[in-house]
Amino acid sequence: MLLTLPRLAAVALFGIDIANAAFSVATVDDIKRTAADIAWDMMQYYKGNLTGQTPGILPGPPPAGDYYWWEAGAMWGTLIDYWRFTGDDSYNDVITQALLWQVGPGQDFMPPNVTASLGNDDQGFWGMTAMTAAENNFPDPPDDQPQWLGLAQAVFNTQAHPDRHDTTCGGGLRWQIFSINNGYDYKNSIANGCFFNLGARLARYTGNQTYADWAEKTWDWMRGVGLMDDDWNIHDGAHVQKNCTDVAGAQFSYNFGVFTLGAAHMYNYTESQVWKDRLDNLVNATLVRFFPEKIAYEPACEDTMGCTTDMLSFKGYVHRWLSFVTQVAPHTASTILPVLKVSAEAAIQSCTGEANGRTCGFNWRKKKYDGSHGVGQQMNALGAVSALLIDQPGKAPVTNSTGGTSKGNPSAGSNSEDFMHSKPLTTADRAGAGIVTFFLAASALGTFAWMGLGK
Repeated sequence: MLLTLPRLAAVALFGIDIANAAFSVATVDDIKRTAADIAWDMMQYYKGNLTGQTPGILPGPPPAGDYYWWEAGAMWGTLIDYWRFTGDDSYNDVITQALLWQVGPGQDFMPPNVTASLGNDDQGFWGMTAMTAAENNFPDPPDDQPQWLGLAQAVFNTQAHPDRHDTTCGGGLRWQIFSINNGYDYKNSIANGCFFNLGARLARYTGNQTYADWAEKTWDWMRGVGLMDDDWNIHDGAHVQKNCTDVAGAQFSYNFGVFTLGAAHMYNYTESQVWKDRLDNLVNATLVRFFPEKIAYEPACEDTMGCTTDMLSFKGYVHRWLSFVTQVAPHTASTILPVLKVSAEAAIQSCTGEANGRTCGFNWRKKKYDGSHGVGQQMNALGAVSALLIDQPGKAPVTNSTGGTSKGNPSAGSNSEDFMHSKPLTTADRAGAGIVTFFLAASALGTFAWMGLGK
């Protein structure tokens, strides 16, 4: 095989056996081709656009398939970023169909078919994807359909309602929305992180101080209850019947990522030294804990008990979110971007598996395929590779004063209350992004107790 100079350079850079090198990120064109192949392979798991299937969701939830509702929402956000970075609009119609199909009767991402497993974090991920669509100027839906910014506002408004932000533990969101659901007694970092993230981004996008006030309130609650401590650890959650004093010590990268991106938006919005210091501390904590040797790593599960399907998708979100941090807080770029580059190079070295010779694995530190494959693994690699294009001109997230076209609806979500209180649920599937937390709620004091000792 004749090797071109770029190909030789890529092989030398990565230290990969030539026969096993499926992808390269040596040039912009290489990055786009690699991202396109990874995206294609990821979408082979999606069946929602086939006859008789439900648009917007991945196969599941268990036992019907591996994936809970929230992960599909996260996948569409990943693909919106992919479109923005690469210009490839191959999936745009599928993305739009998927998001609009799952908005629910209140147009707030609470579809009745997932109520038995609907957590605040699950809804929050779909809301953050809608926010990503607004910030990226993703093509707007038809005028008679809900709009991206309005959908993000609807999710925020439903979660800001007193029914969600009750007085237990002095405030904060519970993991689950419905009292019948398993985990309703648990207040966790990811649910509050999604709400904080949305509030901060809505403040920047709209200029409305109310969103920033809620973000500040959520931050203060996290610090006050101890879910975020003085050493910049972000713990998983705690139970309301113990007044949230039983803080679980396990830490996951997506909690750090979601708060770091929110903090960057708060700094951008306020230009406050307080928020700059908070952001810089979170950036440092995230890189130290989750990028040893500059390669993304999930310490709570990667080398220990094994990661659940949900956990297998966290790395990609953190890559994407950290990349956007560098755009809304440019002073962080020199710290973050070199790490993301090394990590992305390691990621594609894992993409040599299965019959197609390019399926991506999970443990990037091995720098080879590890036998682990699925939507999350592909989404991780896609997020990491796409984010390498973050410094291209014109890729910064917009606002309504810098070219944003999405229409807002400050009262969006006002039709949710009847739905929330309509009739009791009869099942209690454990759900979504919070399946992590459900596991921890049962075992944090045992299996994971040691994780909180290294503060």
